[in-house]
Amino acid sequence: MYSMFRPEEMSFSRFLFFTGKGGVGKTSTASALAITLANLGKQVLIVSTDPASNLQDVFEIELTNNIISIPAVEGLFACNIDAEEAARQYREKVVEPYRGKLPDSVIQTMEEQMSGACTVEIAAFDEFTNLLTDAKIEATYDHIIFDTAPTGHTLRLLQLPMAWTDFLNESTHGASCLGPLSGLAEKKELYSKSVSTLSNPSKTTLFLVSRPEESTIHEAKRASMELREVGLENQILLINGVLQECIQTDEVSSAFYKKQQRALKEIPAELRELNIFEIPLVSFSLTGIDSLKKLFLIDKDPTSSFSSEIIKLELPPFEKLINDLHDRGIRIILTMGKGGVGKTAIASAIAVGLSEKGNRVHLTTTDPAAHLDNYFPEGMSSENLTISRIDPDVEVENYRNEVLNKVSTELDEQAIAYIKEDLESPCTEEIAIFKAFASVVDESKHEVVVIDTAPTGHTLLLLDAAQSYHKELERSTGEIPESVRELLPRLRNNKQTEVVIVTLPEATPVLEASRLQEDLERAHIYSNWWVVNQSFSATDTTDPILSRRAVSEQYWISKVKNKLAKHFSVIPWLKNETIGFEQLKKLVRK
Repeated sequence: MYSMFRPEEMSFSRFLFFTGKGGVGKTSTASALAITLANLGKQVLIVSTDPASNLQDVFEIELTNNIISIPAVEGLFACNIDAEEAARQYREKVVEPYRGKLPDSVIQTMEEQMSGACTVEIAAFDEFTNLLTDAKIEATYDHIIFDTAPTGHTLRLLQLPMAWTDFLNESTHGASCLGPLSGLAEKKELYSKSVSTLSNPSKTTLFLVSRPEESTIHEAKRASMELREVGLENQILLINGVLQECIQTDEVSSAFYKKQQRALKEIPAELRELNIFEIPLVSFSLTGIDSLKKLFLIDKDPTSSFSSEIIKLELPPFEKLINDLHDRGIRIILTMGKGGVGKTAIASAIAVGLSEKGNRVHLTTTDPAAHLDNYFPEGMSSENLTISRIDPDVEVENYRNEVLNKVSTELDEQAIAYIKEDLESPCTEEIAIFKAFASVVDESKHEVVVIDTAPTGHTLLLLDAAQSYHKELERSTGEIPESVRELLPRLRNNKQTEVVIVTLPEATPVLEASRLQEDLERAHIYSNWWVVNQSFSATDTTDPILSRRAVSEQYWISKVKNKLAKHFSVIPWLKNETIGFEQLKKLVRK
C-alpha cells in the first residue's frame, strides 16, 4: 500500500530520533538503519535512552554510557545511556540538600515522587542533551541516531522559563513531576539550545514507528501532534511488520493480512500528511548484525536461512486461570501490562468467565483508550455482570481545577504556567484517578471486581509514602474516605487480590512486563498469573513467515514460564475479534 523503506536510496539529516509505543520495533529499526548508513560509508553513532531498550542484545555486545565501536560494522559506534541510573543520580542531587534537615517521612515522599516515568525521561534528556549539543560529537559523526525521542510534554516543560519560586520548590500539591524540574534551572541555556536543534528540520528528523494496528497507529498520531506543537515538524511514519502477502488457504495468514490492511486503510488524515513507508514483517528475530542487515532487503527471501522447527511447549489454557481465581475466592482482579497487549480483552474475558461460574462481577476500566462497550455491543447476557468506566478525562480535569484553584491567588502567571504544564503529565493522571479507583475496589466487599489497568507500583508507593496522598485528600476535602484508608491493605492481601500481568510473546512486551512486576513488588503487591496473548505458537498456521515467528516466540514463552511467572496461560492469535458475550465465553475456553 505504501512504498518500502529503502534507506540506501534516501538522504538523512544529522540527528535522527525514533519514537513509538512499546514493542513496535523502535530499537531494531533504528539499529538496522544505523548499520545501513555505516555500510554506506557514514560515521554513525546510535544512542539509546530507553530504560526498556535491548540495544546491547540487538548488537550482542555489552554497552554503557561510554561510546564504543561495534566491531562487526566499520563506522558504527554505540552507547546505551542508563536512564534509571541517571534518574537515581538526579534524585540524589535534588534530595541530598534536605537530608538531616527534613523528617525521614518527607524525604521518603520526595524520593518516591521522583521514581516515576517522568523523572526517568527528564533525567535521560539531561544525559543525551550533552550529546545533542557537543560540537566535537557533531563534528565526528555524520548521523547520530537516538532510540526513543523525548515526548512533547517533556519538551514543553523544558521550553518554560526556569525561574522557580519558593512556593514551587516547597509545593506539596501532589503532582509528582515538579520535584525533578526544580533542579533544571541551572541548565536553561543548554536545554534551550537542545530544543532549538530538535525543531530545526535541516538538522533533525523524527521517525514515528508504528505497527499496522489501530492502537499503535493511534499512539503515533498522538505523538505526532504533540511533537508538532513544540516545533518538530520534520516527521516520517514507518509502519513496521507489514505482512506482504498471505496464504489464502491458511485461515490465520489470511485473517492476519486482512486485519493489517484494514488498519493501513484507516490511517488518520493527520498522519497521511507525512511521508509514510512500510517495513515488511520478517520471520526471524532481529538480534545480531546479520539479521539486522536483512531487514530492509525486501528483494531477498527472508525465510530461507532460518529454522522453522517448533519446539512443542506445554501451553496452559486460559480457562485454568479462571478456575484458579474462582476456586481461591479472589475478590479483586487487576489486569496490567503495556499498551497494545490486550489487557481490556483479557479483563473482559475474566469477568465473563467468573460471572458464568455464578459470581456477581463488576468490570471497569481506567484506560482512556479502552472502550468496554466495544466488547459487549449486544448488551449484557448475564445478570451477574455489570460494567462501568472510570473516565480519566473527568477525574483529571477535576483534579487540575482543584490544584489550580488553590494556587491561583498566590502565584504569578509564570509560576502558574509551570503547574499547568506539570499537570499534563502521566503521573497526574495516575494520581487523579486514584480516588475513583479506591471507590471501585471498595465494592469488592459485595462482588468480584475486575479492573482493566490499575495504578502502577510507583503510584501506589507515592500515595502510601508518609501518607502523602491521605494528607492531600484530607486537606482538599476535609476527610479521608474509608475506601482510601483500606485500599493498600486490600491490594497487598493475596487472599483477596490477584494481579494478572498481560504480555505478548515478544522481547519488549515481556521485558516491560517484568519491570512492571518488579515495580509492584516494591509496593508489596505480588502477581501469581501471567497471560501470554496473541501467540502464533498456539495456532496451526503454515504461513512461512508466521510459523517462523512462532519459533521465535518459544524463547519468550519459556522465559515467562521458567523465570517470571508462578502460573501462566497462553492465548492463540485469533482471527476473530473477541467481541460480544458469546465470543468472550469462547475465549475463556481457549
